[in-house]
Parts: sequence; C-alpha cells; structure tokens
Amino acid sequence: MQTERANDGGQAARREPKVIVGAAIIEDGRVLACARSAPPEVAGKWEFPGGKVEPGESETAALVRECAEELAVRVEIGERVGRNVKMAHGRSVLKVYAARLLHGDRPQALEHSDLRWLSATELDTVPWLPADAPI
Repeated sequence: MQTERANDGGQAARREPKVIVGAAIIEDGRVLACARSAPPEVAGKWEFPGGKVEPGESETAALVRECAEELAVRVEIGERVGRNVKMAHGRSVLKVYAARLLHGDRPQALEHSDLRWLSATELDTVPWLPADAPI
C-alpha cells in the first residue's frame, strides 16, 4: 500500500506507510498480551509488544530491539502472524510475527502497566487496541 502527498512541484509523490512490528510471544500454548500505560487515550488497552521500524533496520531486528527495550527479554522471531493491519488512516501498517523467548528470559513490564499470558479461549478477556484485535 502506498499513500500520496504533493511535493514542492505540486505533483503527487508516493510514500510508503511507516511499519510497526508486533511480537506474538508464544509459550506453553499461550500468547503474551501487554497493557498500554500511555498515552492516556489508549492506556489500559492491550497489544502485542513491539514498535516502529527505524530507517535502515529490518522488521525482525526492530522486533528484537523492541522486545529487549519493553520487556527485557531476548527473542527468536518466527513467521508472520495474520495480515497487515492499516493504522493511522493508512499512514502506518502493523505487521505481527510469532516469537519465542530465549535463554529462560521472563518478560518484565518496563513500559506497560500489566502483562498477561492468554490462552486461545482467553483472548477476548482483554480490550485489545483496534490494530491488534484482528491478529
């Protein structure tokens, strides 16, 4: 997907959407869900951990970095999960990957207000952010 905006000459220039990556960290048949602590309009909503892919960074490298920063864990990134989810009126796209914890690491809520391991039957027990819910 591409978006358009006018450049200095008044012609439409194509711009790729910003990529946001999320980790579906799976352990013992359950997935890790994280409660946002900020900003206020999304505080208390649940998401997969992750964040923005920086310029020059691969999606998987960004996800490894984000998991270390947000959860203090090392992860191995696997296959994509679900489809691309458009965000911010098409200016961003969420891509979620399966992941597993390495070396016995245990997630810590460094940037989230709460963490929960959810089984398939428990996925609907938390209010997911709109972009994460379809995954």
